[in-house]
Amino acid sequence: MSLKVNTLTKTYGTQKAVDNVSFEVGKGEIVGFIGPNGSGKSTTMKCICGILPPNAGILEVCGIDVRKDPISVKKIIGYLPENNPLYYDMYVKEYLNHIAGYYPEITNIRKQTNEIIQKTGLEPECHKKIGQLSKGYKQRVGLAQAMIHNPEVLILDEPTTGLDPIQIIEIRNLISGLSKDKTVLLSTHILQEVEAICDRVVIINKGKIVADGSAQNIRQSVEEDLQTIYVEFNNDVDEQILKNINGISEVRQLTSRTYLLAGSTKDDLRESIFHFAMKNQLTLLTIQKKEDTLEDSFRKLTSNQ
Repeated sequence: MSLKVNTLTKTYGTQKAVDNVSFEVGKGEIVGFIGPNGSGKSTTMKCICGILPPNAGILEVCGIDVRKDPISVKKIIGYLPENNPLYYDMYVKEYLNHIAGYYPEITNIRKQTNEIIQKTGLEPECHKKIGQLSKGYKQRVGLAQAMIHNPEVLILDEPTTGLDPIQIIEIRNLISGLSKDKTVLLSTHILQEVEAICDRVVIINKGKIVADGSAQNIRQSVEEDLQTIYVEFNNDVDEQILKNINGISEVRQLTSRTYLLAGSTKDDLRESIFHFAMKNQLTLLTIQKKEDTLEDSFRKLTSNQ
């Protein structure tokens, strides 16, 4: 197991920022670590990286105890903090050479820097000062410094914050490519991003883990009996008649021939709607069940804790 967090607790005075948190990340996995602001995400990541000392719990990176041997952990971990601190007056290549100099295991700094510049797609901008770069390229520089020493584990805190849609896709593709030989734990508020690139999702709320699994399994585990069906008939249908369909408790007309039908039942409402249409000699042009998204599940898991 590349990353092991067991009963981690971190307090600030009387406030428990992280409360008995446990999860694991396997080699080659990309795991999304998500939660509302103030839920304990960044604190957990900083504890894993050895930046903050935990009050209790076991933290291991590739079998190394973070509390007992933090220096060895820093050699095999790469960290991109949320605010991505950079030296804006330094040139890209100069900055990465500087960062590489902190790692004695890098014997050829120039070669390592050139390789990481190529891997992160920084070649077109590597002759510029960091302060002259776009937000997207600044994020690439942040990723490059986290990867300069070829770490086994990457901890990325909001790697796409503030980026435009094109830049988000570019960084997302870059992170996806890293999973071939790295373990990645990333936090983000963009849940579509989590579904697009993460193998697993860990949801934290008020310092506690409230869900851990694939996006699909999490959606299924919190799915309610309430079903929402979008239908379109070939003719206008009276709303009161639609309410007589077995299991339907709510009807809302959207257009002249389209409706939203909802009801709380374990039976599939589409079957009842189909029989209703047959009985009343109506043609169903559309019948679509609305499935919960990860965003729906996230909202349910974090709003009632």
